[in-house]
Amino acid sequence: MHKHLFTEEHQMFRESLREFLKTEVTPYIDEWEASGTIPKEIWPKFGEMGFLGVHYPEEYGGMNLDIFYTIILLEELQCINSGGFAAAIWAHCYLAMTHLNKEGSEEIKQSYLRESINGTKVGCLCITEPYGGSDVGAMRTTAVKDGDHYVLNGSKTFITNGVYSDYLVVVAKMPELENPKAMGIFLVDRDTPGVSASKLDKLGWRASDTGEIAFDNVKIPSSHLMGEPGKGFYYVMQHFALERLIMGVNAHARAEYALKYTLQYMTERMAFGKTLDRFQVLRHKIADLMTEVEIVKTFSYQVAKNLQDGVYVVKEACMSKLQATRVSDNVMYECLQLLGGYGYMEEYPLARMFRDSRLGPIGGGTSEILKEIIAKMVVDKKSYKTEV
Repeated sequence: MHKHLFTEEHQMFRESLREFLKTEVTPYIDEWEASGTIPKEIWPKFGEMGFLGVHYPEEYGGMNLDIFYTIILLEELQCINSGGFAAAIWAHCYLAMTHLNKEGSEEIKQSYLRESINGTKVGCLCITEPYGGSDVGAMRTTAVKDGDHYVLNGSKTFITNGVYSDYLVVVAKMPELENPKAMGIFLVDRDTPGVSASKLDKLGWRASDTGEIAFDNVKIPSSHLMGEPGKGFYYVMQHFALERLIMGVNAHARAEYALKYTLQYMTERMAFGKTLDRFQVLRHKIADLMTEVEIVKTFSYQVAKNLQDGVYVVKEACMSKLQATRVSDNVMYECLQLLGGYGYMEEYPLARMFRDSRLGPIGGGTSEILKEIIAKMVVDKKSYKTEV
């Protein structure tokens, strides 16, 4: 059905990525899930294959490919059954690196973006705060100008790659501009004095390092302010559409993988003298779930196409994440049920899928926040378009 969106080159990329993951990642996932760490040496391997720079400019080492290569990367990462590892990769590539590419100076791009693409540096994006949650405008972290530096104070939480990354892209308020929405986006090296991080113990996404980060009088060179002073809030809003589309794609791919596994299990599991896939009530359950997944996948693909074509997709990206994560959670619940007691066992993949999927309606904007954004756009006719 989607052949018009994926060329032969896309398929070759998918097969290459799939083989790479099978060799370099999948055999070690259980170990990384147990330890809660991803070895540093895996990042340059991704970089060498070009997977970290799929859509970034060639002058910085990227491949400058269309958005459907990104879709393939996201989908295949969900098939290794580690939401945490997948999140570490896409949070680096499409959260931290997006700001380097869009707002970073040429000097920053030549060093940090290039090294991010080749995997010698790993980044994280720091927006969420302990008291702010989804309310970006309520953040308390500040960056105060002091000569040729800014002094950063505050804290961030729920940050993917927040403990082991090499640099942090930090959003902070700029009080001297006397505007409550005046924020800056700052590039902070991990080893800068005053930066500290602690690892959070999570229900799922166990392989990734999710951290709480504190900034205590951290001095940042003025050259590490990315973009225009005070425009950080608008930069963040502009990039939220991509993040929410990413989480919508993650959700449909995760659900599709769970259904594929469950259907295979049903063809082998015997009950009352026949395999589970021969029972009408169970067959129809699979049919319903497959239908829901195909619908959200098709919608997300169209949003991706529109985003690539320069169409304003804030509403549609919110809808993609809202519905796809809802469908994914339902799929995980039903697939675990179809495995019965085995679904509840850690040695079977559904237990981890169930936990990992649950973050979908929370991370990157909760479902409740997304509903309000959509309501403001369709009921109040509000536009989130911004001029930067």
